[in-house]
Amino acid sequence: MAHGCAAAIKGNGVSTRKPAKTVPVPIPPGDEDRNDHFITRNGLTYAGSHLIIDLWDAEGLDDRDRIERALIDAVTAADATLLHIHLHTFGGGGGISGVAVLAESHISVHTWPEKGYAAFDVFMCGNADSRKALGVLKEALRPQRIVIGEHKRGLL
Repeated sequence: MAHGCAAAIKGNGVSTRKPAKTVPVPIPPGDEDRNDHFITRNGLTYAGSHLIIDLWDAEGLDDRDRIERALIDAVTAADATLLHIHLHTFGGGGGISGVAVLAESHISVHTWPEKGYAAFDVFMCGNADSRKALGVLKEALRPQRIVIGEHKRGLL
């Protein structure tokens, strides 16, 4: 493998702490049109949804242009605001690592073409919809299997 994660998290990473009571977070005057504030959905107030997406037996995982286009299209589909994309291509078919920095947070990617595997983190705050990015990634990379985890960040 040409690249990999620098550190691993030990344990199951699951918090047993009960969330605090839901409290509305006011939008500061003049910021009513911003898309990156805490939101309230289904009685919960939180910063946003963080999807952990594993794509298996996917295509184009060493194609920088394809990955970049998928990130841009995912940002657009999610109604998020792209600030910057940085991608690094590892030589010898070693994959791609990178991030799309958003006003609403980020989408990160790490690919292992030799395994047909891609790891995406899609964290979007406020009204941006991280789930809409998933459909774009599926269409662009055509995985045979997808594993998704979701975490509500900043749960009050």
